[in-house]
Amino acid sequence: MKALVFDSFGDADVLRYREIDEPVLGVGQALIRMKAIGLNFADIYRRRGNYHLVGDPPYVLGYEGAGVVVAINADDTRYKVGDRVAFADSPHANAEYVAVPLDHLIRLPDDISFESASAVLLQGLTAQYLLRDSHRLVKGESVLVHAAAGGVGLYLTQLAKSEGAFVVGLVSTELKRRAVLEAGADLVLLSGSDWVDVGRAATPGGLGFDVVYDSVGITLRDSLRVARMGGHVVFYGMSGGDPESVDPRLLMDESKSLTGGDLWNVLTSAEERIARSNALFAMISAGKLRVQVAKSFALSDGAEAHRLLESRQVIGKVLLIPG
Repeated sequence: MKALVFDSFGDADVLRYREIDEPVLGVGQALIRMKAIGLNFADIYRRRGNYHLVGDPPYVLGYEGAGVVVAINADDTRYKVGDRVAFADSPHANAEYVAVPLDHLIRLPDDISFESASAVLLQGLTAQYLLRDSHRLVKGESVLVHAAAGGVGLYLTQLAKSEGAFVVGLVSTELKRRAVLEAGADLVLLSGSDWVDVGRAATPGGLGFDVVYDSVGITLRDSLRVARMGGHVVFYGMSGGDPESVDPRLLMDESKSLTGGDLWNVLTSAEERIARSNALFAMISAGKLRVQVAKSFALSDGAEAHRLLESRQVIGKVLLIPG
């Protein structure tokens, strides 16, 4: 089979599209013929060597995708050959065929395309747990979303608005500002400006935000500043670099709370994966959640896709389509 692989860490030029061995099914796995694959920044970090990889080269990236079951090696009646399925947390997705544990598979409704599933699962499930688990959003709360034009940010904006929140997005360009407004944000601010003061002033009574979602890292101190007394900051990423240390006395003095979040801590069973994914699919089907694909590339053009995502000029999801 063909796959997008690399043998050494580096920039996108290390990626090669070539023939490798087809995976051998283990117990409790299904073989999936891939139809669409989601590209994420984690793939870039792994390619660069920032994230640990298990095993020996050639390395195959990708944890998210959708396709059709073509073989199954288990006495399990949950899935059968021909089923349309997707997954958000199983490795080696950048290939024509992938062996996926049955517990990680999610059956696709008829009205959810392979492309939509690959574009929404990882980032949509992240936005969902941030609003349900990291901070239980209440109608009427004020929310600030960092990197609001990113994949998670666009879903956070839409989901928070669907829950009746007042949502302010933070972005880096005017083009991204327009995209976040189209996603439903009440106000969108440009980073690099006096967004802390302007953002705080925009909240009810000018008291600050009930919750701030920070995926940038280096903005953590400003996130704490813009949160109201008794407010909450949810920290779930470091796209801009490592945050400065936070003195816990700062939290104590204004009764603020700081929470970390990671999707893998809530995707703990097949039942959780299915229930959470079906909730996203239902919102898409009802027109309450819009999936935005920035661009699709042939898997053989994976290096070009990586370069586009690294440019940070993308609004929406980048997909890889196997030949």
